[in-house]
Amino acid sequence: FRLNRDHKTICEMDWSDKVETYNIDDKCGRYSNQSTNIQFHPNSVKFQESASTPETWAKFSHDNIFRAERERLASVSLRNLIACVLDDVSWDLRMQCAAVNEAFAKRCKELYDTKRKLEFHLQKVLKQIAAEEANIAALKQAIKDKEASAKVAQTRLYDRSFRPNVEFCRDAAQLRLVSEVEELAESTEALKKKLMEAEDSLWNLEDTQMTLEKEIAVKTNSIFIDRQKCMTHRARYPTIFKLAGY
Repeated sequence: FRLNRDHKTICEMDWSDKVETYNIDDKCGRYSNQSTNIQFHPNSVKFQESASTPETWAKFSHDNIFRAERERLASVSLRNLIACVLDDVSWDLRMQCAAVNEAFAKRCKELYDTKRKLEFHLQKVLKQIAAEEANIAALKQAIKDKEASAKVAQTRLYDRSFRPNVEFCRDAAQLRLVSEVEELAESTEALKKKLMEAEDSLWNLEDTQMTLEKEIAVKTNSIFIDRQKCMTHRARYPTIFKLAGY
């Protein structure tokens, strides 16, 4: 660019000198013996040392044109090279953009599929929680029923303990009541153990529910960022012509 500018300046100066010379010669060509603005100039007859010859004048003009044309052609060649480089870079950028867009689309699909799986699993967990809550309610009711039956059996034993004298007999009813109380106690303990296990299972299910809901929220936010923000901005990615500077 600097060389082109320098040669442009030189050519403009040479052109300006030639225009001025042409105007002077044209003026001189119109002089005649009848011209009113002619007069003697004795000193103008002498040759000035700084004056050029036709050969040096022609060489100077030719050299200026030659150097200017050479720089012009070099500039054209350089511009063509730069245009090719810009075109290659623009294509590379667009290909990279397409690859990134494809990666974004693939990532969004993975996130969406994972979110769907998490939501499906969450629905199963919620159903299990509802079933476990119903199971706990049934166990509590069963324990309550067993406790009422145990109270009846123990009250019978208590009342029969007041039978007088020889009537205080370990008869079949007495033995059956004692066996019933023991069976009810064992059954109640088993139900309480099942209740504890069910409550632990419910707690784990609720913890899993919270974890799934948090993970679904994270995936939803990631999808929003990638799809709604990043990919929306990338939709305005410059075309090849703009990247090349056109």
